[in-house]
Amino acid sequence: MTGFRGATSVVGVGTTDYFRRGTSPMTSAQLVLQAILRACRDAGADPRAVDGFVSYGGDANEGLAIAAALGVREVRWSSEVWGGGGGGIAAAVNNAAAAVYSGQASCVAVYRGLSEADDGRRAFAKGHLGSLYTAHGVLAPPQICALRTQRLMEVDGVPRSALEAVALAGYQHAQRNPRAVAYGKPLDHRLYEGSRMISEPLRLFDCSRENDGAAAVLVVSSDRAGDYQGRPAAILAGVQGAAAGWTDSVENEDRYTSAGFHPALVARLWDDAGVGPGEVDVAQVYENFTGPAVAAMIDHGLCPPGPAAGDFLTVENLTVPSGSLPINTAGGNIAEGFVHGIGLVVEAVRQIRGGSANPVAGADVSLLIGGPMAPLVSSTVFGSAATV
Repeated sequence: MTGFRGATSVVGVGTTDYFRRGTSPMTSAQLVLQAILRACRDAGADPRAVDGFVSYGGDANEGLAIAAALGVREVRWSSEVWGGGGGGIAAAVNNAAAAVYSGQASCVAVYRGLSEADDGRRAFAKGHLGSLYTAHGVLAPPQICALRTQRLMEVDGVPRSALEAVALAGYQHAQRNPRAVAYGKPLDHRLYEGSRMISEPLRLFDCSRENDGAAAVLVVSSDRAGDYQGRPAAILAGVQGAAAGWTDSVENEDRYTSAGFHPALVARLWDDAGVGPGEVDVAQVYENFTGPAVAAMIDHGLCPPGPAAGDFLTVENLTVPSGSLPINTAGGNIAEGFVHGIGLVVEAVRQIRGGSANPVAGADVSLLIGGPMAPLVSSTVFGSAATV
C-alpha cells in the first residue's frame, strides 16, 4: 500500500439524460457543462471553485473552454488521457486523483461528453483502425473484439453462456433504472440468442451502442471531503498502462485473449488498494462488447479462466440482490447508455456514495474496470469510509 491510498475522494456526481445518438438538442459542450453543474450541486460545491479538468478518448471539450464557460476563478490542471478509447475512463479518475494528491489542483472535474451531431460517428475510435486493419476488411471495433473473443472461446474454453450472462445482467439491472435506455425493454435468452450476428461470435445484444449525453465526477482531497455534502467515495488505488507485447501492436499481442490487464498491473492494483479480488462487493466492467468484459474479469482474478468461467458468470451471480459479484448495476454501456463509459464511473461511485437504482447492501469496495482489449487499459478501486 502507498500514501496515495484513500488520500483523495469523489464527492459529487452528475449526469445528463441519455439521447439516441445524433438527437441531443444540446452540443457536447452544453452536455458536459450540465453534467459538471449537476456534480457540483450533488456535492454542494461552487462551480467556480473547480480548478482542474480531466477527460479521455478524444473528448472534443477542452478543459480551458469548459472552465471559461463555468466562470472558474483559476485553472490549475487540465489534461486528457491519450489513446485506448474507453481504456482511459479509470485512467482519467486516476489522473485527477494524482493532480489533487500532488497539490496541483484542489477540485478536479472528470468528465466525458458525446453529441454525434457535433462530434461525428464513432468519434472515440478515430485513429485506432490503421491501414493494416482496413486493408483486410477490419473497419469497426466489434470486428477486432470478435476475433479475440472467438479465440477466448475456442482456445481458452470460455463458454458463450458467460457472454450472455454479462448482457442479461446489464439488462436486468436496467429494468430498475428509469434513466436507462433499456428501461422497460427486458432481455431474455430467447431474444438474446435470436438477435442478429454483428461480428461472429458477437450478437446484437453483446454490443454497446452509442448515445449522446455526458457525466462528470468531482475529485478532491479526502482531508477536505467534509467540506462537501454526502458520503465521499475514497479512491483506494488506480492503475493504467500497457505491457510490452500489447499496446497498438495490430493483432500480435503475446496474450491475445487477455483484456490487456497484464499480471504486474493487476498485482499493483490490489497491493495498492490493500484488498483482493475476493473482497470486491460490486464492479462496473466496461463492456464495449461482452467478450472483452469477460476477459477483463478473468484478468482481474474476479472469476476463474477457461470453462470454469461459465460456472461463475451466471445472471444470478452477477445481479443484485443476491449475486456474489453484481456488475454493471445501472445497466452498463449495453443497457444504461453508452457515452464512452463515463456512466460506469458514476455508478461505481454511487455504490459507495448512494443513489444507485440497484444498491448493493453494505458495499465497501467498488471496482471500476475501463476499456478492456483497448491499447491502454485502466482500473480504479473505490472504498467506503470503513476501508480507509
